[in-house]
Amino acid sequence: MKDKERNITTVSEENIYLLNGRVPLGKAIPFGLQHVLAMFVANLAPVLIVCSAALVRGTGDHLTAVEITRLLQCAMFVAGIGTCLQLYPIWKIGSKLPIVMGVSFTFLGSLLMICTNPDLGYEGMVGAVILGGIFEGVVGLSAQYWKKYLTPVVSSCVVIAIGLSLLPVGMNSWGGGSGSESFGSWYHLLVGLVTLIVCLVSRYLLHGVYKNLNILVGLIFGYILSAIFTVAGIAPMIDFSGISKTISEIGFFSLPRLVFFTGHTPVFDLGAFFTIAIVFLVSAAETTGATTAVCKGSLDRDIKIEELQGSLAVDGFSSTISGCFGCLPLTSFSQNVGLVTMTGVINRFTILMGALILILASLFPPLGAFFNSLPQSVLGGCTVMMFGSILYEGIKMLKDCEFNDRTMIIVSLAFCVGVGLTQTDANFFSAFPQAVGDIFNGNAVAGVFVVSLLLSLILPKDKSEKVEE
Repeated sequence: MKDKERNITTVSEENIYLLNGRVPLGKAIPFGLQHVLAMFVANLAPVLIVCSAALVRGTGDHLTAVEITRLLQCAMFVAGIGTCLQLYPIWKIGSKLPIVMGVSFTFLGSLLMICTNPDLGYEGMVGAVILGGIFEGVVGLSAQYWKKYLTPVVSSCVVIAIGLSLLPVGMNSWGGGSGSESFGSWYHLLVGLVTLIVCLVSRYLLHGVYKNLNILVGLIFGYILSAIFTVAGIAPMIDFSGISKTISEIGFFSLPRLVFFTGHTPVFDLGAFFTIAIVFLVSAAETTGATTAVCKGSLDRDIKIEELQGSLAVDGFSSTISGCFGCLPLTSFSQNVGLVTMTGVINRFTILMGALILILASLFPPLGAFFNSLPQSVLGGCTVMMFGSILYEGIKMLKDCEFNDRTMIIVSLAFCVGVGLTQTDANFFSAFPQAVGDIFNGNAVAGVFVVSLLLSLILPKDKSEKVEE
């Protein structure tokens, strides 16, 4: 067993670098909070995008503002539940690894296609999420039968693709948020830059375990600077009205509600399920890459088959739980993979504190609204280096592969096709069903995974590789 995975019964702040060590509550809470702040906005954004566009089946009406606010509450709740399952498994469902779950962007295209169809609507989308989650959960539990096809070169390509796909996310946040009318304004760029500088400086000036709180320090400093800009009338960085609006609509305390008791009973449609099933396979590839990156980057070893099974099972079954609360599918959050690999903080109890903070925020809507008021530029300044660290881990994984013609062809074609599809001027798959274009045109991970997997199966192996197997 690796030193980082040994069980330590004594309480020590140094145990934050151990998977199973006991950590003082005073240290576990701020490090756990750092994980929550790193993913909070990204966890809610897909819900806002999809549910704002969703139609109520058979009516043509949209969900009300109060209903969407309650779904944001549910998104925090199910993300916390999913993270708890990853950290402390039930049966085979869970990996015991420092993985944070959150609502996935991967499904946006397919979910929008389903929920804007008047014949299916929001109810048809929820039914597809519930069935699709069960499908991925079963696929995950059977990983022992197909794990051999995920060769090291395929896994490294997926991890690199995840890092590449997140780079524009970080820069869009730095600019003020994708679609923002004030995108690229001087105050967004300045606050993002100052936040990044504070993160870097605090990492070198703080000592011991505190240096790994540099992301939290940057977030707090950036929020205070944004609040000063807002109050002084220099720039509208923070919308404080969202907190009072949440209190007036929902109150100070509210329990998340199952969708079966909201008047939007799920509709289980076979066509909607098939539309989303292939995206769940892509999500499984992303989770496989993220879980592998955690093992390689923080535990310095390869992933175990039971960890892969458990991680994918949570990915699927927690998505089903999310669907039961009327929310979107979950996946392992790459933002937090970057945070884990960059800081080395892998303690399960510490990250559990983050999960409990998420659940707490869901029970007290004003607390969630406060977290949601975090300016995008502050988040961008903190996350750009984190996202780059995922790319770095993928390159390290690729370095361990044998460099020969076969590897060169797999890597070259996987990235040329997979990433190239996301940069074409028009819909490359316009002659195919819309679902195909939604999956591959906007998701580099999907293309890289499919191409690298097919090539690794088709291309003949060198004699040395066959002997090694």
